[in-house]
Amino acid sequence: MTATLGRPTGAESGLPGESAILPLASRENFTVASLLLGRATRDHLMAIYGFARLVDQLGDEVEGDRLAILDDFEEDLNRVFDDARPRHPSLQRLVLTVRACNMPRGPFLRLIEANRRDQRQLTYETFADLVDYCDLSANPVGELVLHVFGAATKERVELSDRVCTALQLAEHWQDVGEDFGHGRIYLPGEDRRRFGVSDSDLGARTANEPFRKLLEFETERARKLLDEGAPLVGTLKGRARIAVAGYVGGGRATFDAIAGAGFDVLRETPRATSAQKARRAFEAFRRGE
Repeated sequence: MTATLGRPTGAESGLPGESAILPLASRENFTVASLLLGRATRDHLMAIYGFARLVDQLGDEVEGDRLAILDDFEEDLNRVFDDARPRHPSLQRLVLTVRACNMPRGPFLRLIEANRRDQRQLTYETFADLVDYCDLSANPVGELVLHVFGAATKERVELSDRVCTALQLAEHWQDVGEDFGHGRIYLPGEDRRRFGVSDSDLGARTANEPFRKLLEFETERARKLLDEGAPLVGTLKGRARIAVAGYVGGGRATFDAIAGAGFDVLRETPRATSAQKARRAFEAFRRGE
């Protein structure tokens, strides 16, 4: 049976509710857990991350016609901006954040569109194609975070896009095997052919030499993109600087972990420790990049 949003709570509609979404969002985002950001800021960030996580689950895990479910959810999102009460609890929570931070509708719509694309497209031929996908799936979150801090200038959003695309790529490179198991390949087709990596290599228990070389190439390309966006940190002050330094530092620590595993992300997922992320975040905060 297709899940719908026409009921008052996520649990009753067959969709994930806040009790399932918010713990996941908290674990996955460095800045949310930081007490240095203050309660009000954390609440706004949790509303954004909760929305993004929920949309991902609608696109990845909910049973039924996911395109129809996403369309229905978009209608509910529009209630947030049209002065009507949304049905899903995560969107009800989002209302206060949208109004307090004067947030635009567009970034939220792009996150939904990313998950529509996930239903239609399972592979990417070029790196440019993948970056275009990240502009839907990741960059809107960074833009919304800047709105939380009242810092969403055109120049900062452009830098944030580089940071967020790099962070999305880091996640893709960590999860190659898992994504392959779900029928998705984010490693660009032209790069896989260049390095001699077959589809079957992506489902192996451990990485062969061509795969490691490919992951090294993709990791360093994504790290360079992160470094290009990192000067965003130096344009910010106070809690905004702390938050964005957390993103940049967390991304660098993740790339370090992938390299430290010899670019074998198939044996197990390489993850940075909290201490490694904190050290890298402090470096970014102090240097302003």
